[in-house]
Amino acid sequence: MSTTTRRLTTAQALVRFLSAQYSERDGVRHRLIAGTWGIFGHGNVAGIGQALLEAGEDTMPFHQGRNEQSMVHAAVGYARQLNRLCAQAVTTSIGPGATNLVTGAALATINRLPVLLLPGDYFATRSADPLLQQLEHPVEADVSVNDTLRPVSRYFDRITRPEMLIPAALNAMRVLADPADTGAVTLALPQDVQAEAYDWPEEFFAERVWRVRRPAPDPLELAEAVRAIRAAERPLIVAGGGVHHSEAEAALKALVEATGIPVASTQAGKGSLRHDHPADLGGIGHTGTAVCDDIARTADLIVGVGTRYTDFTTASNTLFQQPGVRFVNLNITAFDAHKLAARPLVADARTGLEALAEGLSGHRVDAAYEAEYRAGKARWEEVVEAAYRAEDSAVPTQTQVLGALDAVVGDDDVVINAAGSLPGDLHKLWRARGPRQYHLEYGYSCMGYEIPAGIGVQQAAPGTPVWSLVGDGTYLMMPTEIVTAVQEGLPVNLVLIQNHGYASIGGLSEEVGGERFGTAYRYRAADGTFSGAPLPVDLAANAASLGMDVIRAKTVRELRDALAAARASDRPTCVYVETDPMPTAPPAAAWWDVPVAEVASRDAASAARERYDGHVAARRRHL
Repeated sequence: MSTTTRRLTTAQALVRFLSAQYSERDGVRHRLIAGTWGIFGHGNVAGIGQALLEAGEDTMPFHQGRNEQSMVHAAVGYARQLNRLCAQAVTTSIGPGATNLVTGAALATINRLPVLLLPGDYFATRSADPLLQQLEHPVEADVSVNDTLRPVSRYFDRITRPEMLIPAALNAMRVLADPADTGAVTLALPQDVQAEAYDWPEEFFAERVWRVRRPAPDPLELAEAVRAIRAAERPLIVAGGGVHHSEAEAALKALVEATGIPVASTQAGKGSLRHDHPADLGGIGHTGTAVCDDIARTADLIVGVGTRYTDFTTASNTLFQQPGVRFVNLNITAFDAHKLAARPLVADARTGLEALAEGLSGHRVDAAYEAEYRAGKARWEEVVEAAYRAEDSAVPTQTQVLGALDAVVGDDDVVINAAGSLPGDLHKLWRARGPRQYHLEYGYSCMGYEIPAGIGVQQAAPGTPVWSLVGDGTYLMMPTEIVTAVQEGLPVNLVLIQNHGYASIGGLSEEVGGERFGTAYRYRAADGTFSGAPLPVDLAANAASLGMDVIRAKTVRELRDALAAARASDRPTCVYVETDPMPTAPPAAAWWDVPVAEVASRDAASAARERYDGHVAARRRHL
């Protein structure tokens, strides 16, 4: 083994190391860390900042951000678009720059999406103590604000000596490239250590390939799963995000067409089948379609593929009501495969689906069951058409905005959303044409995700039309990366829907007895409540001031024209529309558990509690 060394600072060594890391799946190689986002301060400017400058764009592309949280969102959008095979790094200074990473890190880890976080930290030598922005803990001197990243990271290390970087960097890459263990990875970098020189072994900088495995199912688990599916009369597949991450869409389609088993999709799994496939029943759970939820209630076997079974999917454990219902869970993580007392099938989604198809050769569900769910699907399509239908001269409702967008997008367009009332409308109504078109971040449902994620998707798929859908509440959370889109010449399309407040939470508040308290963007009235006139906030003007082209649309016809113009543009473009508040989305077909006050003096809360108790009675534990 060579003993040749190279003298570099810790930061320089890290950048060089990252530039030589690759992932590989199915024989196709990708750069594992494709670029670095950064905002510089005293905690990283002379370390990572200097190292990135010295390395140059060819070695490590640099992207300038405006908000640390949004830089993580952009990196997450990038990784999701590329099926977790590529990631980006994010560097920040110490203090607020580092703590601003926490929300983005939680989003990445909850959604099982890779991102490398490189926050600055206090001096390891304590030669300057306390530093500007340093948190002092009276009994734990080794604690810094970066420790807030521990619970939201899949791997965390603090590099207090240069040589510590070698095992830490290797472990970081292992986790980022591991489909069963990926998420946010944090290497906290004390600012003096970043600038400290060390003689690094040349082997550390050698090209290294991290193979993304496709584990096959255990033969005994596979045999049990096949027996269970063959014995079921009303099986239902629940497709989660793992189908997309594994690029298992074709395998799912082949299994479904051979067996006739219908498919429901979670928010992360929507698009696993094209919307017009006869076995695609659309979304499942609280925001699901009526046909899908009706089938789920009577299914005797649920086959989960790459899903975490969140409360929205299970309708807070009230959805799967057939007395003898059982579960088979195909998942790359044993943790998720065992949920709901399921028969586990721990494997890669594509490999597992292919194995199931082979084991189920010659098996097909009863023709009457197929006819039943296909008829339900046809009825639901009429509901979608009604929700999208609008007069050209009308002020559009929110669902009619989706209808106008539906008429404009192509099969490869990407539609991004994360929070508010839009996720529910999209899950019920959106006609996903391709596996990457429906990009909903609903693991963390983070307001502010959409615009930076659109930038990440554009970076990952240049030339792809990208639509970031936001309401006014979400827009006000984090519009800052509009500046980045303008700076980088990324033609992200922003559909900005003005409804004067937190419409989703307002509706939920009313349902649970909160009477829409604190959810409207309005002046205070004489009684002290926010029920006066709408605030004179011009969000379209704000987007224009940040450099976007802005098209205002007042009617359905103007909206369709504006969306078409935005899609044809090569500049970041905002389509601004103020919607008719009249709800036109179909109501929820399944419950969601948001606890209601058990005792209250107000009639609205008392009535809501009575309804709540009725729903709770339907909840069950699957054992």
